[in-house]
Amino acid sequence: MMTQMEPQSLNTPKTSPDEEVALSAPISSRVSPWLAPLAYFFGCRVILPLYFGKVAISGQENLPTTGPVILAPTHRSRWDAVVVPGVSGRPVTGRDLTFMVSENEASGLQGWFVCRLGGFPVNTDRPSIRTLRYGVEVLLQQEMLVIFPEGNIFRDGSVHPLKPGLARLAVSAETTHPGLGVQVVPMGIKYSQEYPQSGSDVSICIGAPLKVATYNQGSVKQRAKQLTTDLENALKALI
Repeated sequence: MMTQMEPQSLNTPKTSPDEEVALSAPISSRVSPWLAPLAYFFGCRVILPLYFGKVAISGQENLPTTGPVILAPTHRSRWDAVVVPGVSGRPVTGRDLTFMVSENEASGLQGWFVCRLGGFPVNTDRPSIRTLRYGVEVLLQQEMLVIFPEGNIFRDGSVHPLKPGLARLAVSAETTHPGLGVQVVPMGIKYSQEYPQSGSDVSICIGAPLKVATYNQGSVKQRAKQLTTDLENALKALI
């Protein structure tokens, strides 16, 4: 799914909101064929049932098993990186996930694992055009992309204002390739403790997909803004 990107220079030429992102060559899968099955096995069969207490899941029927999808979970803990694949990845949908992660999570030993399990780095404060292009390529390959729309971990249980990047990427992909069929799936994650410990409960609520093609009025910026608003409302309803 993912190849590791070079960090993009911050002096990348700016584009107008309506300028579509250009695509490079199709991406090839870099999810490790031996590491991914092991990660899913330990995540789903060992970590989730043994570390956590009750794991409550609702709305799994809302997960598309085909086509380009952006999963949009709330971000409450680093445990989310285990929970999200466990309830929506290969064991459930038959699909490996591609994660957009912060640059610091893609460095060192942790980064070695992240980049072989579908992760690629992004500057969360100033996402580059290259990141948008890369995300669009993932969707063109009919993959499932995970983006935490709040950008950072928030432990107070509230949905915080969403970053605009997810919606811009989704709308850009659908606008550049009409009929692509991008869907954005809201996912609410809640732990029984602010800092989950052994025995903590976790609940995951998966909402109905938002079909990006229905956001077809106005400029790309206006459509992305409306999608962001609707996604934020959907997440608040799930929480």
